[in-house]
Amino acid sequence: MLKPYTVLDFTDERGELGPMLLGDLGADVIRVELPGGSSARQQAPLLEDTDDDLRSLQFIAFNRNKRSIVLDPSEPDDLQALKGLIGRADFIFESAPADTLHTYGIGFEEARALNDRIVYIHISAFGDDGPRAHFRANDLILAAMGGPVSLQGEGDRPPIRLSVPQVWRHVGAECAAGALVAHAKMLRSGQAQYVDLSAQCVMTWTMLNAMDAHAIQGFDFPRGGSGVAGITIVQPTADGHVVALPTSDVVTACLPWMLEEGVGDENLKDIDWEEFDLNMANPEYEGFNILDSTALIQQFFANHSKDELFHYGLEHNATIAPVNTLDELLALDHMEIRDYWEEQTLPNGKTVRSPGHWSKPSTGKPSIRRQAPRLNEHRDEILAELTTDRLSQNYPEPDDALPFQGIKVTDFAWVGVGPISSKYLADHGADVVRVESANRPDVLRGNGPFKDAEPGIDRSQFYGDFNTSKRSISLDMKLPEAIEIAKKLIVESDVMIESFAPGAITRMGLGYEEVSKLNPGLIMISTCLMGQTGPAAGLAGYGYHAAAMAGFYEVTGWRDRAPTGPWIAYTDTIAPRFVSSLLAAALDHRRRTGEGCYIDVAQIETALHFLGPELLDLQANGNSVHRIGNRSRFFAPQGCYPCAGDDRWCAVSVEAEEEWQSLATVIGQPGWIETYPDHASRLADHDTIDEVISAWTQGRDPYEVMETLQAAGVPAGVVQRSSDLLEDPQYEHRNFYRYHTHTEMGYIPYAGHQYRIQGYDNGPRGPAPGLGQHSYEVLTEKLEFNEDDIADAYVSGAIN
Repeated sequence: MLKPYTVLDFTDERGELGPMLLGDLGADVIRVELPGGSSARQQAPLLEDTDDDLRSLQFIAFNRNKRSIVLDPSEPDDLQALKGLIGRADFIFESAPADTLHTYGIGFEEARALNDRIVYIHISAFGDDGPRAHFRANDLILAAMGGPVSLQGEGDRPPIRLSVPQVWRHVGAECAAGALVAHAKMLRSGQAQYVDLSAQCVMTWTMLNAMDAHAIQGFDFPRGGSGVAGITIVQPTADGHVVALPTSDVVTACLPWMLEEGVGDENLKDIDWEEFDLNMANPEYEGFNILDSTALIQQFFANHSKDELFHYGLEHNATIAPVNTLDELLALDHMEIRDYWEEQTLPNGKTVRSPGHWSKPSTGKPSIRRQAPRLNEHRDEILAELTTDRLSQNYPEPDDALPFQGIKVTDFAWVGVGPISSKYLADHGADVVRVESANRPDVLRGNGPFKDAEPGIDRSQFYGDFNTSKRSISLDMKLPEAIEIAKKLIVESDVMIESFAPGAITRMGLGYEEVSKLNPGLIMISTCLMGQTGPAAGLAGYGYHAAAMAGFYEVTGWRDRAPTGPWIAYTDTIAPRFVSSLLAAALDHRRRTGEGCYIDVAQIETALHFLGPELLDLQANGNSVHRIGNRSRFFAPQGCYPCAGDDRWCAVSVEAEEEWQSLATVIGQPGWIETYPDHASRLADHDTIDEVISAWTQGRDPYEVMETLQAAGVPAGVVQRSSDLLEDPQYEHRNFYRYHTHTEMGYIPYAGHQYRIQGYDNGPRGPAPGLGQHSYEVLTEKLEFNEDDIADAYVSGAIN
């Protein structure tokens, strides 16, 4: 899809996934390194018993489809070669605070002088400027200050992050999507583009419905533990845990097996399950209620293995997702049958499996053309290419419109991944029509936060944040008249997105084989938990089911307790970043070739890239990661420490020796510098260190703790809730929250974009729509129905 483009990668471990994703989509990615190589080559986990420049398993995981060249800033010939590369490139990616390109005396202005169409992506913790831009930060600090830590963990212990570093992986995926928006803006403006990406903003988007909850409902969400909306979803089994909602579909599907084993009694057959579902959120309901159903399935599940329950659920249409370990993921036959894993040979000769293709397009398939490069491996061929003419690009005439202005999208998706992905296009100018139904509204419309804590179909900001800048038409898709209207929308569209269970869209008569006849240039994306094919394709569920399947529950929580899992639907925070890049790449491919395509995206296949280094570590070194609270396998101390106030915490995360020395001095423990001279000694006595740090923080305001430690050069950050984020001076500086007037909720904030593009005030262009708010407008303005056609649409019930 991106074969004509060249990417120069100056990232370190912060953001390196982004250029890789563009490489997966066909771009030529050149990793430019200083003598000695990028610090990314030294990042843990490491291949044991070797000092090879490919010993970093993280580097191996996130640097395939790249070439490497070393350029010495003290060598005039190398500087000239660098200028030549910039002149031929389309994208530059750079991470702060290393700012490798600046070592060569080049920043955006110099790059733009060399190439007036360059797209320059700058990645940093808090953004280029602002009151906290200078703060020291790492994975725990950014997860705390971005917000997700405030939502995770049980109330009797500190709030927690995922025990596997995630921040820079989210950042990498998001910077790829941001780069392609900027590229589309470059095509419209004819000018170079500069993208300023904030890792803190990226992490706020992993809060999902909690990003602006306080402003909407008047209070912050409490930590969720292992539940969703107060309902326990992590259930113990004979050999571990599964994620399963104790709802009627799960209970009734398991009921014959339960009764056969003597769990429950025949009276369960007489329960009014429709009434049960209506009262599910009310634990005080006097009939058989959610507490009863939870106890029932837990009694039953305790007698069976995860695998038994998973396969029984597949056979009986009940969503029971195993909390997989990494070993179990590697053995999952579904991934094998979908040909997902990529086999590669490590420097020590061991053959391992790594996450492979993250989409299955009908054209321009992602390809793994080469594994991670050795240092300077491709110097000769890259320098030789500088002596040849580069193929000229076919740029359109500039019109200075919005990046995706003129693109038309029909969005049949619901819940998280699909709507967030189409929002990516809508916020940047595309005309996105959200196809909904009053008979079966998007489940997010029924979930909080609700305006003023009063439920209503048009009062949910869970729905709102994912559907900005769109129009809504309400169709009863069970009626043939509605299907005909849907087909007319598709004929007028450039993109179609759907996230139904596999096969459902085809049964409606809207599968790709059918719609491509109506619109050969259409780009159609189908996204679901497990993909359109394979033995587990029928697993219908939500992002928390996928997060359990993909291994994220296993690495979230405390070792001595059941997994708590990330906040709500974690894979819904990962997959849209991949799908957004796919959409932009497919649109650019169609601009150049006229070709449409069909793309199958399995959310689990995107998410597994966020555990790529750990999957390699398991196979190469035998290290299996598990949940360890806020601690790191490699650095200490790291944790969230109690402060003055109700459930107030400050994260402290030491990774460098000078940070440790400063921390020890500030909290009045200078003797620790000699007592605990390295990470190994600190990891061994982490509990003692934590007790002393907690005693120091406990009576202090969390922001005082943060400011005091940051001033001393120690990474520290308040565990911020939505109420804090809405007043965060860094977010005010970046104009992160954008206010729009909603048809029912009034003037309210919407979470903004995770990057700023210089000279372009990018953000949500308008509020989310009310259900069916634009039905008449879409029929008249977009489809040009006459009055008789409109009357027929309403009388038939097609518009509902």
